[in-house]
Amino acid sequence: MTSPLIHRVTTLDLAVRPVVWPFAEERRAEITAHFAEKQRERPKLWNGRVLLGRDAVFTGGHLSATYFETDFASFLAWRDWGFPDKAVFNGFGMGALLASDGAFIMGEMAAHTANEGRIYFPSGTPDLDDVVDGTLDIAGSVVRELGEETGLTEADYRIEPGWHCVVTGPTLAMLQVINLDMPGDVARARIEANLARETEPELSAIHIVRGLSDLTPAMPRFVTAFVEQQFTSR
Repeated sequence: MTSPLIHRVTTLDLAVRPVVWPFAEERRAEITAHFAEKQRERPKLWNGRVLLGRDAVFTGGHLSATYFETDFASFLAWRDWGFPDKAVFNGFGMGALLASDGAFIMGEMAAHTANEGRIYFPSGTPDLDDVVDGTLDIAGSVVRELGEETGLTEADYRIEPGWHCVVTGPTLAMLQVINLDMPGDVARARIEANLARETEPELSAIHIVRGLSDLTPAMPRFVTAFVEQQFTSR
């Protein structure tokens, strides 16, 4: 796998347009069978609608791309089969939770999800709820995923402007630093209490990562140790 490329951008222009995806059309029978097998393993998987990207262009501090709608079964097959359509990428937002004592807070995905056991910042492949006036609202997606996965509200954090865009082959992770107004141990306890109130939380455990007090200079080391292991299987 090639090393990640990191772009620091300030603005995003992600247009959502109707696109026919040849991979999903031509391999429909195989995709349906693959998803049925995955559902037997994890009955809670749902074949909802998601958004994938293409034609990403970085210009200065700006990222533009086109997104299109497809079903989760097609996305899952494309991912599991080694990303056969190289023109398409999985582009999603991530909230890099940074506690007041310099610790990063990450969540481990629960057994009923498609990413069991993997450890991430709050994130998720965008869906139709993230579309506003024909544009993909990644900032809104980050806030939504953060609330759904951790139970934290906008009163608990401050969002830094700008994005760290990490490109690893078919994956584009748009990280936004989320500053928490509490130390790492308190943040973990708060999130664990929120998860305990849910019937079926997306996260099974909360992890604290220390020693990366400043995301910007630490990003290459952080990417090497974490992004290469996780993002291309998201």
